[in-house]
Amino acid sequence: MSINVLRTADGWWVVRGERAVAVDTKAVTTAELIADRDAVREAARSADTGTPVADLAALSPVTTPCRVVAQMVNYRSHARDSGFTGDIPPTFFRKASGSVSGPCEAVVRPSHVKFLDYEIELGLVLGAPLPVGTMVEEGDLPSYVAGLVLTNDISARDVQLTKTQFYESKSYPTFTPTGPYLALLEPDDFTHLLDLRLKLSVNGELRQDRTLADMIVRPARALTLLARFQTLDPGDLLLTGTPGGTALKAPPKPVEKIGALLPPAVKWKAFFKSQAKNPHYLHTGDVITATIATADGRIDLGEQRTPVTDAGWDPENRT
Repeated sequence: MSINVLRTADGWWVVRGERAVAVDTKAVTTAELIADRDAVREAARSADTGTPVADLAALSPVTTPCRVVAQMVNYRSHARDSGFTGDIPPTFFRKASGSVSGPCEAVVRPSHVKFLDYEIELGLVLGAPLPVGTMVEEGDLPSYVAGLVLTNDISARDVQLTKTQFYESKSYPTFTPTGPYLALLEPDDFTHLLDLRLKLSVNGELRQDRTLADMIVRPARALTLLARFQTLDPGDLLLTGTPGGTALKAPPKPVEKIGALLPPAVKWKAFFKSQAKNPHYLHTGDVITATIATADGRIDLGEQRTPVTDAGWDPENRT
């Protein structure tokens, strides 16, 4: 069975139900903790009654700096929402690790961003080096992936679309909420990955709800493709794509064809004028709730609750 680990300013904790037991380790980084699995297992077996989880302030269980790589359009439902048809070539992009934030930390909207979107994603945390040229089969996953985390690939759509710039649009501080738990997996757990269900709500309204069975390029294949050009190390993070249900959706085909005939400035002005009527983009005061778990609870990455704000906004003086 997987072991859920939580990180606070005071160190690492193994979560057992509603209580947590401190891990006796000198590990500071995620990579160091993964290398000290014996200490994690000892905490999981401990007779210590521990501390209420509710009393702990969770930080991201993925420490930075690290590599943060993401897959683009990797769920069939998201491909449909995005207007893709036919085969979709596997595509990766990087995010700045400075975008990684805690599971309850506010998502801060930059002042120039008007169309802020959410993307729940399963994160794979590497547990061993993945050199360039590595071939990963399904049975090899336990050798390279130490665990899983819940992540949210927050996206500034107006930056992403007008600049065709994924790195900037997804790399602002707080744009990768991560945690609360790092689920360290045992080999048998990997056979249950496709049972994981990703669910994201905004202000209690369910927006995204799919299992990994909807995924196009699954983890072993993704790591093989990534290793064609990218080395990964223990503690690095791979975001594996988001299901359908994001605020951004492709316009109807006739509208898209007309837009293609317009000068870029005119096209984007018209597009975002129509998007301004879309109520699903994130606004100051919204609360995003996200979970990833199997139905039987064998793997449960916990619940992430992140408010949305912008610099200088006072929640006590909400208008």
